[in-house]
Amino acid sequence: MSAEFLKEMFGIEGQTAVVIGGAGVLGGALCRGLVGAGAGVVVADVTEDGCKARVEELRMLGGAATWALVDVTQRASLEALLVEAKKPTGRCDILVNCAGVNHGTAFLDHPEEAWDRVLGINLKGTFLACQVFGGHMVESGGGAIVNIGSVTSHLPLSRVFGYAASKAGVLNLTRNIADDFGQKGVRVNCICPGFFPAEQNRKLLDKDRIDNIMRGTPMRRFGEPEELVGALLLLVSPKAGSFITGTHVNVDGGFTAAWF
Repeated sequence: MSAEFLKEMFGIEGQTAVVIGGAGVLGGALCRGLVGAGAGVVVADVTEDGCKARVEELRMLGGAATWALVDVTQRASLEALLVEAKKPTGRCDILVNCAGVNHGTAFLDHPEEAWDRVLGINLKGTFLACQVFGGHMVESGGGAIVNIGSVTSHLPLSRVFGYAASKAGVLNLTRNIADDFGQKGVRVNCICPGFFPAEQNRKLLDKDRIDNIMRGTPMRRFGEPEELVGALLLLVSPKAGSFITGTHVNVDGGFTAAWF
């Protein structure tokens, strides 16, 4: 199989991709994968320093990258992000919703304000971004949206009740939007990672929790952020992913398979 065939199948040369949450660990790996496949990337996040550092890294890799601040809980902020994303080519072809927060506690101790924050960023933020960018893609005649779910989109996990509820909602929302956009040229899918070294879960991973995760993961290890890139490129590629919408890809070392 030639390199040219793979480039044709999975390449996204000349497309514009927005990665919301692109300054984070997982978002950073997805940004690197997108520029490696030929896309221009807009890194969107809540911290200027994080965005600038990620853009510098991507440019050092030879990629075309810019940045913009965004608050995913505010429609006006997402609309401003879309305006910025459209500047290079007049359109946005790919949206990756990777912003996420977590809060770990026993259920009866879970603060209401933490519930609101987690659901607001993880679920409402995905909803708003899909509306703002999805509307643009429908008007433009096509595009691809990838939302980031979790193993908790499918399964219960102790002490992360708001997070699990939000990620279950993200997966269900993905399916519903895909159904609505099915004849409008916009594909909408979800990647459900297993356990990766992302910021929002590091402080929750004490020894007992790590031991439990390893026992439930057939591959007996954590995922590396770059291991999400293949699934992403499949789902956003106009050719390889042309008939894939409304579904999810579990990238979890077999964790969900061990439960079902």
